[in-house]
Amino acid sequence: METMTGKRAAIFGVANDHSIAWAIAQRFRAAGAELALTYPNEAIEKRVRPLAASIGVDLVLPCDVTDDGQIAAVFATLSERWGDGLDALVHSLAFAGRDDLKGRFVETSRQAFQLALDVSAYSLVALARAAEPLLAQRRGALVAMTYFGAEKVIPHYNVMGVAKAALESCVRYLAFDLGPAGIRVNAISAGPLRTLSSAGIRDFKSMLHHHEERAPLHRNISAEEVAEAALFLCSSAASGITGEVLHVDAGYNVMGM
Repeated sequence: METMTGKRAAIFGVANDHSIAWAIAQRFRAAGAELALTYPNEAIEKRVRPLAASIGVDLVLPCDVTDDGQIAAVFATLSERWGDGLDALVHSLAFAGRDDLKGRFVETSRQAFQLALDVSAYSLVALARAAEPLLAQRRGALVAMTYFGAEKVIPHYNVMGVAKAALESCVRYLAFDLGPAGIRVNAISAGPLRTLSSAGIRDFKSMLHHHEERAPLHRNISAEEVAEAALFLCSSAASGITGEVLHVDAGYNVMGM
C-alpha cells in the first residue's frame, strides 16, 4: 500500500461528498497525508468544513481561483504552516455556465468562453506559480483533472472541452517549466462520473450509458479509481512521469467505434 506518511497535500476542488477531489482527499488522508482543503464561496464552505472534520483536517481555506489575492493568501498560510515544503497539489477545478453546456458550441459568448478558460485552465497556471517555492523544496507533484472531451467532440460538453484541451496543454508547458526544480506535473483524464459539475451537462445519463457500452471494460469508473491514480502520480512510484495525461476511463479512449 502506497504511503503518504509525513507528506503534505493541498487539494483544490472539493465541492461535496461526490467530488473527485473528495475521493482524492479521503485516499490521501488514509495513506497518511496531512491535508489542506479550499472552498470558493460560503455555500461550498458549508459542505467542505464538515467533510474536512470527518477526516481530521483542520486547514480549510477560502480560495476563489479567479482572484489572485485569494490565491496569494492561501499560499501565505501554507508557507506559515508548512514552511519546509509541499509534496502534492491537486487541481480539480472547472466551471462553465449551465446554458453553455446545452446548445451549440458556436453560440458560446465571449464572456462565457473567458470564464470557462479562466476557472478551468488558467487557474492551474496561477496555482502552480504560487505553489512552486513550496513544491520545489520537496520535489513535489501537481495533478490536474481532465476529460476525454479535451481530445474529441463530446456532444454538449462544448466550451468545457476547449477549456480542458487548454488545461492539458498547460500541463505540458508547466511540466517543462517546473521540471528543473524536480516538480512533476500530470493530469488524469477520468471517465464520466456523477458530480456537481457533470449535473450541468445535457443528456449526461446518455454519456454514462454510452461509455459503459463502448469501453473495453464495459463499465463506468468510480471516483475511488481516480483517487488511486492520483495517489500513484504523487508518489515515488511515478518519479519519472511528467507532462502526461493518464486515462482512467475503463479504456474508452482507445476505441475508434
